Amino acid sequence: MKNAIKVIVLSVFVTSLFVSCAKQPTQEIDAAKAAIEAAVKEGANTYAAEELKAINDQLTAATDEINTQSKKFFKKYGPAKEMLAKIVADADALKATIPGKKEAAKNAALAAQQEAQAAIAEAKTLLEKAPKGKGTKADIEAMKADLKGLEDSFPQIQTAIDQEDYFGASNTAATIKEKAVAIADQVKAAIEKVKGKI
Repeated sequence: MKNAIKVIVLSVFVTSLFVSCAKQPTQEIDAAKAAIEAAVKEGANTYAAEELKAINDQLTAATDEINTQSKKFFKKYGPAKEMLAKIVADADALKATIPGKKEAAKNAALAAQQEAQAAIAEAKTLLEKAPKGKGTKADIEAMKADLKGLEDSFPQIQTAIDQEDYFGASNTAATIKEKAVAIADQVKAAIEKVKGKI
């Protein structure tokens, strides 16, 4: 009888030991989610979208591991805890890189703005030298109108920079530069054509 009681007490102790060791790592999950959220608030979704996706994929894998273990009688959450600890470390490291990425995007936008401004200035200068004749008046007027449109849209770059939309500013600047270069190329071609006739 004493042995039977000892076995029951021992089995209750062992079972409670397994149950207590097999609690879902809710604190670790919360910490991982908080670390990811902190990186997002810093701007990770804009400046490090690929890296952020990789970390979110890790969180999904850790959650899947936890769900798999929760269905087992003897649960082992150790690997999931390690995965969650890595997520916290990766998210913190990513968050630390965002200010540098943001600054690089800002510098790229400012450089693109200067390039667009230079392209407009060159197109304007060339347009003043454009050969004026019977057949070119309408073309020149059309190019002047296009150039004015580019000049009018140029302040949008600064607006985007002021709103910290550096990628938007760079894209707008690139479009303006491309169109200004196209106008300049047309004028250069017209000048060459006239030179060829002389």
